[in-house]
Amino acid sequence: MSTHPAAPADALVVGGGFTGLSAALELAERGHRVQVLEKETELGGLAGSFDVGGGRRIERFYHHWFASDTEILDLCAELGISGAVEPHLTRTGMYYANSIYRLSQPLDLLRFAPLSLPDRLRLGLLALRAQRVKDWRDLENRTAKEWLISLGGRKVYDVVWRPLLEGKFGQYAEQVGATWMWTKLHLRGGSRTKSGSETLYYLRGGSETLVNALHKRLTELGVEIRTGTAVRSLTTDGNRVTGVRTEAGELLTAPHVLVTVAPEQAAALLDPVAPEAEAAPHPAVPALVRQLRGVQYLANVCLVLENNRPLSDTYWLNVNDPSFPYVGVIEHTNMDAPGRYGGKHIVYLSKYLPVDAELYRMSDEQVLEYSLPHLRTMFPGFERSWIDDHHVWRAEYAQPVITPGYRRSMPALQTRLPGLYLSSMAQVFPEDRGTNYAVREGRKAGRLIADRLRTGAALHDEENARA
Repeated sequence: MSTHPAAPADALVVGGGFTGLSAALELAERGHRVQVLEKETELGGLAGSFDVGGGRRIERFYHHWFASDTEILDLCAELGISGAVEPHLTRTGMYYANSIYRLSQPLDLLRFAPLSLPDRLRLGLLALRAQRVKDWRDLENRTAKEWLISLGGRKVYDVVWRPLLEGKFGQYAEQVGATWMWTKLHLRGGSRTKSGSETLYYLRGGSETLVNALHKRLTELGVEIRTGTAVRSLTTDGNRVTGVRTEAGELLTAPHVLVTVAPEQAAALLDPVAPEAEAAPHPAVPALVRQLRGVQYLANVCLVLENNRPLSDTYWLNVNDPSFPYVGVIEHTNMDAPGRYGGKHIVYLSKYLPVDAELYRMSDEQVLEYSLPHLRTMFPGFERSWIDDHHVWRAEYAQPVITPGYRRSMPALQTRLPGLYLSSMAQVFPEDRGTNYAVREGRKAGRLIADRLRTGAALHDEENARA
C-alpha cells in the first residue's frame, strides 16, 4: 500500500493510526510532501480491523464516539462519509456481587440495590456535582479516590468507583488523577438525551470506513504511505533530526519527523547508546529519553467472541466484581445490528494489565478456556456451544496512567531536539485516549509542522535575497 513522491519528503510521520494520518492530511493539504511509515501491514493503529461474521470488518478493540467527539465527526464530514455516522441509544449496566444492574437512566439508580437509598441519591448527585466543575485545573493535584469520596461518600466509592479503578488500573488505582475521572463523567453527561438515555455514535462499516476514506484522500494528495515498514531509529546530525532508519536498514531523510507511537517506544528510537546512532546525540536527547520512559502505561488483552446468540441486552457492562477477570463486557451487537456481521453477536471482553501478567502471556486458546467459567458465572445460561469463533488481541501500550500533576511531566508536542515532534495518547491530557483526540492532536501536529516549514522557507528566501 504505497504511492511514491517525486521528491524527498518535507516530513516523515512514524505511525499510521489516526494521529499520523490526520497529521499527514494537514501537511499534504498545505502542499507539503509527506511519507507515513507504519510497521503493521494495515493502517489504523489500535482502531485497526479484522474479519468477523463471514468477511465483515470490525475493530480489534471496541470503539464508539460521543456527541462531544466533534473532531472526528468533522473529519467524517470533510471526507464525505457523514452519512455513515449513525446514532444509537444504548443500555449500560454494572455487574456486582454476581448480579447485573441496569444503569442506563437516572431512575435505574433508585433500583440499585447494592447501595442504600441515601447512597443511591448521593451517586446520582455525584454526576451532577462533577458536571459543575468547569476547569479541570481545579482537580489537577487531587487523586480520583480523594475527589470521588468528597463527592459521594465512602460507601459509594467502595461499591461503584473503587472496583472500576482497580479493575482498570490495578496497582496504580489509588494514584490515578481526578482529572481522568472528571473527563469520563463529562463525556458521559454530554452524550445523554434530556430523558437521561445515552446516545453513542458508530460508523457504518466501523473505523475502517474512515481509514479507507483517509487513505484515499491522502493518496490523491500525493502522500506516500508505506505499511510493513518498521522504524529502528531516528537519525540526527548532532544539531537536529535528519530522518529515520528502518528495520530493513533503509535511510529516509526529512527535516521534520513526527513520532506518534507511545513514549516508551519513542524513547527506544532516540536512545543515545543505540549502535545505529549516526552522530553524537543532541544535548537534549538524554533528558527527553528519561522523560519519555517516565510515562507509565498498561497493556490490554481483548477477547472477542463471535456468538450465535446474545449474552444479554446490555451494550456496555462495567464489572465491579474483583473475581471476574475483565473490567468490561461490551456486546457490540447490542449497539450495531447483528445482521451487519452475518447474524453473529460480537462481544468484547477487555482487561488492562501489565505486560508480565499471566493473562497477557497466555496463548489465545488458553485465554478463552480461562474465561469460560467466568462467563458461565456471569451469564448462568451460557454454554461453550454459543461461541462460533473467538479472537484475542493484545496491545502493549494501551492506557497511559494519568496521575496528579501529570501535565508537568507530559511530553511536549515540539521537543527540544529541532525537527522532532511527538504526539501520542499520553499527550491528549486532560482527556483520555480515543480516536477523536487522535484526530485532534494529529491535525494540531500537522499544522505546527506546516508552520515550521513555512517559516523555514521564508527565512531561506530572505537569506537568498540578501546573498
